[in-house]
Amino acid sequence: MSGVNIDFPLILTILVAGSGLIWLLDALFLAPGRRQTVSALQQQFPNWQQEGHPQSSQYAARVEDSASEPVIVEYAKSFFPVLLVVFVLRSFIAEPFQIPSSSMVPTLEVGDYILVNKFTYGIRLPVTRTKVIDVGEPERGDVMVFFPPHMNDTYFIKRVIGLPGDTVSYRNKRLYINGELVSHEEVAIVPGPHARYRLGIEELGDARFTMQTNDARLPDDFSVVVKPGHYFMMGDNRDNSSDSRVWGQVPEKDIVGRAFAVWMHWESFLSIPSFDRVGFIE
Repeated sequence: MSGVNIDFPLILTILVAGSGLIWLLDALFLAPGRRQTVSALQQQFPNWQQEGHPQSSQYAARVEDSASEPVIVEYAKSFFPVLLVVFVLRSFIAEPFQIPSSSMVPTLEVGDYILVNKFTYGIRLPVTRTKVIDVGEPERGDVMVFFPPHMNDTYFIKRVIGLPGDTVSYRNKRLYINGELVSHEEVAIVPGPHARYRLGIEELGDARFTMQTNDARLPDDFSVVVKPGHYFMMGDNRDNSSDSRVWGQVPEKDIVGRAFAVWMHWESFLSIPSFDRVGFIE
């Protein structure tokens, strides 16, 4: 997965902190003065509450001139609760992502909108990504969102193939973990205009998923030992995926979360959103 290189966590953090700070500073230093002014005006215009009384309109005009809430404070008080809720949900519970590439076909298609669990692998601080609460660790077969080592500002999504200490081998387009062949069942051959694709069902950990290879691509055999604190990632579209075979293993500190569900499919703004693919991700 890749996307526009905009640091949304940083932007959201700044907006939440900024609006909250404005609200707090106003409550501590400015609001008390406004309340005193309003109290004095109420004494000056004792009939301020009587609708239609001349003092009522005079009082309202004086309050508007000398004790009205600044616009920036009004906006801060309006947006802070909403921004805070979004911040907590997005940073610590679940975050939506859109799939822009075909590297995870057939599991995930271009245009799928997915939800990513942000606490499965531990609670992390936004922006710094520092883990503050240990909850769990990635397992083989998980579909994981992370920052790849070569692009530390762009989200990617692949499947966890190798855990720390594993020996991952790939021979003749078949996976081996610690010397054992990963269960594979070929289920279909799909002809295309320029290639023929083979679809197979693999079982890795608790996950049972469909992957595909391209007969037009030669096997890229390799064997690698996963380093401590790192994970070896591969796309389900094995012959059309930039993954750990290209840019290396993913350190634990760059994990974002576990992709667990597709909630919408929308290829472009000119198309109609579809919910046919809604469901949990295997």
